[in-house]
Amino acid sequence: MIYRTLLTSLTIFTLATCKNQNAVTAEQTKTAEKTEVITKSETPATPQQSSSKNSTDLPVVKEDAKISEKGTEKQSLSNKKGMIYLKEGENKFLKEYEMNVTFKRMVEDSRCPKDVQCIWAGNATAEVEFMGTYTRPVTVQLSTSNDASKGYANTEKFNGYKITLEEVTPETTSAKGFKSLKGSYQIALKFEKDSGSPSPTERGGTTTK
Repeated sequence: MIYRTLLTSLTIFTLATCKNQNAVTAEQTKTAEKTEVITKSETPATPQQSSSKNSTDLPVVKEDAKISEKGTEKQSLSNKKGMIYLKEGENKFLKEYEMNVTFKRMVEDSRCPKDVQCIWAGNATAEVEFMGTYTRPVTVQLSTSNDASKGYANTEKFNGYKITLEEVTPETTSAKGFKSLKGSYQIALKFEKDSGSPSPTERGGTTTK
């Protein structure tokens, strides 16, 4: 009888232990599944890196283009329609026209100052020396106005070209007149091929006024 009682107790104890172990195992399994679900849901997605364009796809640098444009613009300005620019005292050999040109000095500048209202525009006269490859040097006076009665000539002919005084800078002001600007003048001469009758310069006459 005692043996049966012990056997029954042992059986009940064994069954209880198995149930406890099964419950613990089930609890651990549930915990592991929850952890796995949380880990998957909280893992941030790796952002896709945007592909950067190759430098060869970029347009030409604008600064280089601007510098190139400025250089071209400056060169075309200096040669615009046969215009040659000379500073006072400057000498240039013009291969295209086969002559040497020297802006010797400004003879006069009675132009109306730019900050003053005048009845007469006035006149500026430059003394310029020309010498062709196969000719002797001649000196002429070119003026901004063309008035034979006052001895002003705007154009002279030399070495097969008509040479015209197109521009004299800087302009005078009420504060700075001819005397103040001496030595700082610049002139623009326009060269045009001439097929007309020779001028006194080409015939060897006196040209210095």
